[in-house]
Amino acid sequence: MNNGSNRSVDPSCTDRPPPAMDIILKLDLFGIILYSILTFMATMSMLVFIEECVYIYRKVPARKKTILIWVNGAAPVIGSLSCLALWIPRATMFTDMFSACYFAIVVFKFLIMMLEEVGGDEAFLRRAGKHKLKISTGPCCCCCCCLPHVDITRRTLFLLKLGSFQFALLKIVFTILSIVLWTNGSFNLTDLSIKGAAIWINPFVGVLTIIALWPVAITFMHLKTTLRTLRIVPKYAMYQLVLILTQLQAAIINILALNGTIACAPPFSSVARGYMMSQQLMILEMFIITLVTRLLYRRQYSPLPADEEDPKDENAKMVALSDSS
Repeated sequence: MNNGSNRSVDPSCTDRPPPAMDIILKLDLFGIILYSILTFMATMSMLVFIEECVYIYRKVPARKKTILIWVNGAAPVIGSLSCLALWIPRATMFTDMFSACYFAIVVFKFLIMMLEEVGGDEAFLRRAGKHKLKISTGPCCCCCCCLPHVDITRRTLFLLKLGSFQFALLKIVFTILSIVLWTNGSFNLTDLSIKGAAIWINPFVGVLTIIALWPVAITFMHLKTTLRTLRIVPKYAMYQLVLILTQLQAAIINILALNGTIACAPPFSSVARGYMMSQQLMILEMFIITLVTRLLYRRQYSPLPADEEDPKDENAKMVALSDSS
């Protein structure tokens, strides 16, 4: 009986992901249609992004161009890399790493974008210098209502920027380290033993991610009323949605694959099939987000009125706290 059970296990269920040519040769009619549609979506996402870049260069002030291009590129870049991993499954680890590095930069750029929308650092300090920041927000301290409110100073602004910038920098550093360890056979995403490098690097990167998201949330909560006319709330929602889909959704699918919940389907092992399903969902989701993002950022970029001299109007626009609170 044991021999029979051993013969029933397909060897591909324990192998590495198949080469790209093996996938192409084994595609049936449904697979050809599915891969064609997903590739078309990824291509259209990138074309929409290129068209948006042209619009930004023509219509947007110089100091905002690079920032908006980085933020707008999150969904199409991730979707295109997912499409590449769909066709070349053995490159999945690298495409996921590059997607994560790009989004780490987007986290920092989104914070800078909110500051630029109110006129830059100096304008932000003039508008908000009389108020205080509420730091008891997610993802770090949403339940810590006892935390004191912080004065808005140059030092505070520097710390907010530093909190997000460290993630953009260190994520790239840890990605390079992971690739170097992988070439030495010391890094394997499926190796969750205490001796594996992945079990140490990934949780540490997760902590850095939470720390980086905190300054963005603090700044958004303070400026969401001021920038409401610029549709900052749906923009922030799209940014958060990309974060959830690229981090939480992918992690859930990968855990199910590692546990064997996702069945093996030759030529894909359970893990490879989980990665494939994650890439397919990502392409569809990033395509939709790309279209929504284009609508949100397609506008005339004129500066906000300089209303910092009107205390009543400023109190109505800023999420502010008096010194006595």
